[in-house]
Amino acid sequence: MWNYIKLLLLALVVFAAGYAASNARDLAYQVHAILVLLIAAGVFVYTLRNMEGALAAPETGYMDGPVRVGVILTAFWGAVGFLMGTWIAFMLAFPAMNWEWAEGFLNFGRLRPLHTSAVIFAFGGTGLIATSFYVVQRTSGARLWGGNLAWFVFWGYQIFILLAATGYVMGSTQSKEYAEPEWYVDIWLTIVWVAYLLVFMGTLMKRKEPHIYVANWFYLAFIVTIAMLHIVNNLAIPVSIFGAKSVQLFSGVQDAMTQWWYGHNAVGFFLTAGFLGMMYYFVPKQAERPVFSYKLSIVHFWALIFLYIWAGPHHLHYTALPDWAGTLGMVFSIILWMPSWGGMINGLMTLSGAWDKLRTDPVIRMMVVSIGFYGMSTFEGPMMAIRAVNSLSHYTDWTIGHVHSGALGWNGMITFGALYFLFPKLWAKQGLYSLRMVSWHFWLATIGIVLYASAMWVTGIMEGLMWREVDAQGFLVNSFADTVSAKFPMLVVRGIGGIMYLTGALIMCYNLWKTVTSAPAIAEAPVAAPAE
Repeated sequence: MWNYIKLLLLALVVFAAGYAASNARDLAYQVHAILVLLIAAGVFVYTLRNMEGALAAPETGYMDGPVRVGVILTAFWGAVGFLMGTWIAFMLAFPAMNWEWAEGFLNFGRLRPLHTSAVIFAFGGTGLIATSFYVVQRTSGARLWGGNLAWFVFWGYQIFILLAATGYVMGSTQSKEYAEPEWYVDIWLTIVWVAYLLVFMGTLMKRKEPHIYVANWFYLAFIVTIAMLHIVNNLAIPVSIFGAKSVQLFSGVQDAMTQWWYGHNAVGFFLTAGFLGMMYYFVPKQAERPVFSYKLSIVHFWALIFLYIWAGPHHLHYTALPDWAGTLGMVFSIILWMPSWGGMINGLMTLSGAWDKLRTDPVIRMMVVSIGFYGMSTFEGPMMAIRAVNSLSHYTDWTIGHVHSGALGWNGMITFGALYFLFPKLWAKQGLYSLRMVSWHFWLATIGIVLYASAMWVTGIMEGLMWREVDAQGFLVNSFADTVSAKFPMLVVRGIGGIMYLTGALIMCYNLWKTVTSAPAIAEAPVAAPAE
């Protein structure tokens, strides 16, 4: 019965998408309507041809199908995102790379959000969904709740990525940092995210283990808070039901405050809480040691989620935002340093009694470096939130260096470690194809991050000092063009660091592919092997 309802819904989607495409008022909306039509038609045909098999599918063991596809796409999206980032880094050094023949479709302004979304939402988001599905099943002793709802979450999220990316290239954007997709893409993501919450919560509710492991608390905080942030920040009124353009519900300083309440907490809950869930599961598993202090992990969780939500206003120092609001964000940002370092210490001390593994296991080495970058970023962030420091750092490349040391050093490296752990497990292999390749990846990534971040720290402080330099009469000494010219060597170094990081990621993709196709299999399949 359910399959017939699904076919009816898909047929309605095909009809509605076709009607929307024929009445579209702009290119992006029309292309997206056609994409939705093709996807819905493809799923309709697939469902029709597999109705018998779908009815007969057993539900025993863990549901690792979405996890397998998820880790593959995580590696793929990582390579795509790093490639885009490296390309636009060189665009800033060599403006001629903004190709005129592309008629604006491939200029910096459109590729930059493509890069940030590819790394944060495609690479990071797909990795979080895949690892959370893996972790919640193992720590709960239960199969994912909802049957094929997990597949809907996974593929629905990939459709969101496709719609967002194609929209950026065609100029369809809300112009809100980390929230560029237009209104109908936001609605689709909300539907997918609610389904994600249902799958995760349903699995926890039917768990066989009485205790909810701390990694699941971090994943759950990430899912719930991102849903709240996404809905409030993206409240908008479409100009037309057949067009991509919309008007934001908030305006002026209220819109800025809402945006950076969202923007900073997207960092706090998407790029911090979610990846801490990853850290609290995969670091102990790879080190084969229990978490150093479970009590500290609980204190870390509650302190982090209470404090982070208030820190957003520090992005708006020296703007129309009232000083009291900026001070509130600054104070909470400084306090946030303490629980963040508590989590870093907990992660590092988990290796107590196993420090020798750093010499022999490049995967645990990668995880430890990621925790180190987490600690460094969560010290640098509160420092930059202080109004006096912010007066120098704001609008400069120092902020870019800070963001990338966290994203590439913390988020990237812990995800790489999780992928190296998961691939042999999911495909029942004795180990990775080549540990030497992991070492090459580790050193390329680490040196690449150091080059990137150091170049941005130097050029950022230089920019801030040049912008505030005045002569004896009180006039500015340097024009904006002077600061751009002075940055050239550091922009080239940043690009070189990006090339190294990208090369490491490509080596990882090859290593993981060879692990699946060539690494020796274990003698017996895992006890809870999936039955799909």
